Amino acid sequence: MSDVLARSARSAGRSLLTRRRAYGWAAATVVLLAMPFYLDRFWLQAGLFAMAAAIGAIGINLLTGATGQLSMGHAFFLAIGAYGYCVLAGDGGDGLTGLGLPTWIAATLAVGLAGLAGGLFSPIAGRLRGAYLGIATLALIFIGQHVLFNAHDLTGGSNGRDVPPLHLFGLTFDESEAVVAAVPFGAAEKLWYAGLVLLLACGLFARGVLRGRPGRAMNAIRDHRVAAGVIGVPVARYRAGVFVLSSMYAGLAGVLLALVFQRTVPDYFGMTLSLEYLAMIVIGGLGSVSGAVAGAALVSLLPQLLTRYSDALPLVSAPGSGGVAPGEASRYLYGAAVVAVVLFLPGGLVRITARRGTPTPGTSSGTSSGETA
Repeated sequence: MSDVLARSARSAGRSLLTRRRAYGWAAATVVLLAMPFYLDRFWLQAGLFAMAAAIGAIGINLLTGATGQLSMGHAFFLAIGAYGYCVLAGDGGDGLTGLGLPTWIAATLAVGLAGLAGGLFSPIAGRLRGAYLGIATLALIFIGQHVLFNAHDLTGGSNGRDVPPLHLFGLTFDESEAVVAAVPFGAAEKLWYAGLVLLLACGLFARGVLRGRPGRAMNAIRDHRVAAGVIGVPVARYRAGVFVLSSMYAGLAGVLLALVFQRTVPDYFGMTLSLEYLAMIVIGGLGSVSGAVAGAALVSLLPQLLTRYSDALPLVSAPGSGGVAPGEASRYLYGAAVVAVVLFLPGGLVRITARRGTPTPGTSSGTSSGETA
């Protein structure tokens, strides 16, 4: 009888947890959809940066967190996505190379171009692992920086180049105002919904990959490469395929970043950006889609918040005015967060919600089975 009651209590606890999660997702959806009507431009741009970072973080989490391949060259593929979109969509009116393609086609091809670059590197990614792959991908950063600074006709050199606004479904994602419910919608408001759709699609696709047969094979490769090969997993093929998929995620993140920034500059796509993406997945949780999103939000929003509130924070001052600059302070903070996560929370931030959401055996909603009976 007690076993029956315990099973019933556990079932009720899981059902309650499922309902709570559904209500939480519904509330979060309503809040996210309503934000452009209430927030100013700063917060919308900060949110868009976080969305773009989350898409890129999901990609590198598939590669590093789920498959165990260390990549230091993620920024290289973001640069391909950003600059590829500019070249494909630009009309050449600024004196730089532009093919003048429809912007939605240019965005799609830019993502494919990043995947193609990942495919060209995938034979190396399929055979190297650990620090060797990290060093090999680090070379991509140096190659990319050299090209971005010196291929002036394509990239604009150190000055960068303007980003053509996206045209989709008869809507132009620029500063021309479209009034919705008496609220003027500019570029940030329009891109907000595009970013939400892209992030949702990328998250659901990655979640499906991780929960299906490919995800189990990727985890087997990460945990024990030799054993995975023995049971029939094509290790090199999976490693190469995941590297291409991760590169495409990075390319999409680069396109979204370019549309938000409205100008691309080569300094942004350096080694620091790749290190930030590694920090995102370590802080959020390796191998977890929600962990990648949480880590991306923390790492991308922190420097912007420190910059905005630098006057009110101790030891933090505006750039160039002495003291610790907001960008430098943010690196100290999320560097400390990485150390804290490794020492005290190995699963990342996602483990906190997992622990809170797991019902205690024999209980339901905090009430013991005996009390329920």
